[in-house]
Amino acid sequence: MRRILMALLLVVTGTPAVAGQTVPSAQRAVERAITDSAAGWNAGDMARFMAIYSDTPQTSFVVKDGLIRGKPAMIARYRERYDFADPTKRGTLTFTTLDFRQLDPTHALYIARYLLTYPGGTTASGPTTLIFAKERAGWRIIADHSS
Repeated sequence: MRRILMALLLVVTGTPAVAGQTVPSAQRAVERAITDSAAGWNAGDMARFMAIYSDTPQTSFVVKDGLIRGKPAMIARYRERYDFADPTKRGTLTFTTLDFRQLDPTHALYIARYLLTYPGGTTASGPTTLIFAKERAGWRIIADHSS
């Protein structure tokens, strides 16, 4: 009977039924990096916030007006739009994981909802889709599409 239930669960959910299934180590590492990046934002530390992004010139960030390539251009855009010295203008950043998929041993897809909370209760929120590459320094974002 137990085998039938486990097989049924596999058919219904598309995932194996494993008692006490744990979060994959890649997902834990990516979520730790996301948490540390948000902590950098919340502390007004641009370098810490941006450390999660790959230094490769091909690193991309999709914005309303098009595509930005490279960490220096991304930093310039954040500095134009947010006052990192003033927490009331910067807001407090959090992420809620919606999906994680390891695409291969060195690449992962992370989908989340970001939330910026400002004093007085004003918020800005939206989805973010991030592609990570495993580099020597750890998991780094190589593509970011946040809206």
